[in-house]
Amino acid sequence: MGQNDGRDEERPAHRVTVAPFRLCRYQVTNVQYAAFRPFTYACAELPVTGVSWFDAVEFCAWLGREWGFAVRLPTEAEWEFAARGGLEQRLYPWGDRPVTERPGYAERWREGPEPVGKSEPNGFGLFDMCENVHEWCSDWYDAGYYGVSPPDNPQGPATGHRRASRGGAWRHQIKIARCAARSSIPPEFRYADYGFRVAA
Repeated sequence: MGQNDGRDEERPAHRVTVAPFRLCRYQVTNVQYAAFRPFTYACAELPVTGVSWFDAVEFCAWLGREWGFAVRLPTEAEWEFAARGGLEQRLYPWGDRPVTERPGYAERWREGPEPVGKSEPNGFGLFDMCENVHEWCSDWYDAGYYGVSPPDNPQGPATGHRRASRGGAWRHQIKIARCAARSSIPPEFRYADYGFRVAA
């Protein structure tokens, strides 16, 4: 986990173990979110955006009741493990090839996110990891956490002011993030390039 030649908050690279978990293959879509909290949308298969961390947590609780088992946001460690798709210490879910070599990269994400699942999945069969929209994680964010992170099932700091998020987003100049890239915003914020996927 992490990248030694990355940004300060991505160091040191360190080995962690995560317990078995499930992660949705896709980012939560407008039509899925509207079943929980009705709203008007233009395209059913676009990832839902403009949801706060609290909104995402409420959706997970609702979906868990619908499905009959606990549903939650992934931890940062789970998210990075999933994003790598079995490729240890590679830059992106597909390896080290530059993002500009992704098919159609220059034409994509001009006005907003795309419907989920348009890119090839990674080695674990997960779509849109590191791209399309930022994804909320369960952890509080601490830039220095990797220096004290436990090796087994790290859950993030006990407290904080910002919640962790992962992945790239359509609104950035570089549209796809590295697997190790970390980001965060206050949990009450709602942005047009923030969404989420669910774990269990």
